[in-house]
This record gives sequence, C-alpha cells and structure tokens, in this order.
Amino acid sequence: MSQPFKLKKSLGQHFLKDESICQKIVAALQQDVHSPLLEVGPGGGALTKYLLEIPNTDFKAVELDDEKVQYLTKTYPILADKIIHKDILDMSAPFDGQFTVVGNFPYNISTQIVFKVLEWKTQVPVCIGMFQKEVADRIAAGPGSKVYGITSVLTQAFYTVEYLFDVPPISFNPPPKVMSGVIRMKRRTEFANIKTEKSLFTLVKLAFNQRRKTLRNATKSIFSAEVLADPIFDKRAEQLSVDDFAALTFKMN
Repeated sequence: MSQPFKLKKSLGQHFLKDESICQKIVAALQQDVHSPLLEVGPGGGALTKYLLEIPNTDFKAVELDDEKVQYLTKTYPILADKIIHKDILDMSAPFDGQFTVVGNFPYNISTQIVFKVLEWKTQVPVCIGMFQKEVADRIAAGPGSKVYGITSVLTQAFYTVEYLFDVPPISFNPPPKVMSGVIRMKRRTEFANIKTEKSLFTLVKLAFNQRRKTLRNATKSIFSAEVLADPIFDKRAEQLSVDDFAALTFKMN
C-alpha cells in the first residue's frame, strides 16, 4: 500500500508499520501511570492511533515535519489541538506536572532526545522509546560492557533502564539497514548522589573520551595528585559503576 506522504531521510524517518509492535509498546506503557503523555515523532500515526485509544489520557504529540502534521490532523481530527509543531530539542516541557514520554524516536537525534528527557527528569517518571538497537544497547549497558559509555552512565544516574525487545527492519517503511530496540527508562527513587550534574558530565566525558587509558591518565586534569593515588584510578572508565563515578564527583578539583 502506498503512503500518502513522503519520507524524509534528513529527519531520520522510518515509519513503523507493524501493528503488533505498536501494541507491545502500548502494553509496556500501561504497566505504569502514563497520563499525561507526550509522543515524540508520531510520523504516520501508526503508534498514535493506539495511544489515542488509551482512556482518560491527556495526550500531546511533538512533530517537526509540516507534511506529517497536516496528514495527522486530517486523518485524526482529534489531534487538531494536541500536536506541538516544533523540534523537541527546542521546546520546553509540554505539561506543568508529571508526564510520560513515548515514541519511535527519529534515529538521527535519538540520543539527544534522551538528554532532553534528562533535562525534564523531575517531570518524567517513565520514558519508552524505540532506537537503533546499538543506541538502545548503549543506554541500557552496564559496567564491563564494551558499549557502556557516556550515555549509559549519564542516563542511569537518574533512570533505571530496561531493554524490552528487538524490532526487526521489516517492521518499518522503509526498512532501516539495522535492527531496532525498545527500552524503558524508569526514574530512580533516589538519583545518584553527585556534587553537581555539571561535574558528573565533565568527569564521565573525560573518562570515556580516552576509554583505553586508565582513569588516572584520562582524568588527571580534574583531580589532585593526592586523589589520583587512589587505586580506583588504576581502572578504566568502563569498569566503574554509575555510583563510582558519582562518588568521584565530590573529589574533583
């Protein structure tokens, strides 16, 4: 069946067409309190139509693409005043209180969307998103994994991350060249105990930007010689837990 709209590679668009995947995402969503709800990148509305069926939900969707906004409001008239026609990376929180984020995230900005959720963390208890599998794996990875890195630590300082399921290329139009994956981020009951968010970001980025070096060599610019004598600095970044990094923020210069 031909689509009534164009796909834009520049926006990282791959539209979900597999109804069973949409249903699995909604089922995962309904395991937690989810109202109000923000869908990111509704595109052709495959997931949107299921989200609109959830009773008593204050729903909004953010979509940048003019053509998709027109298509969605024409196909689902109920969306007329529920679509935020903006780039999610440029918008402020769409609700005053708590809200859940869900979506088949545009692949070219999916990591930036996670950082946007981190910006909104006091308002977002749950986020369920679809990513390229390698990105989903990275966000969910634990210490010791080859893909454990900056995004893993900075996300897991505030959220517990659960990898839910794989989504094969055939589930999309056009099929991407890679496997996709859906993850759930649930806000931690207590955030990691850190000196400041800025200090955590600085430390983690320095540590992983030279991940083959010991922590001592990678981060010597931000710790005193006395602190660097601690045996923890013999390790490499991927060997440290989120709480290890958090504890080290208090010892930074």
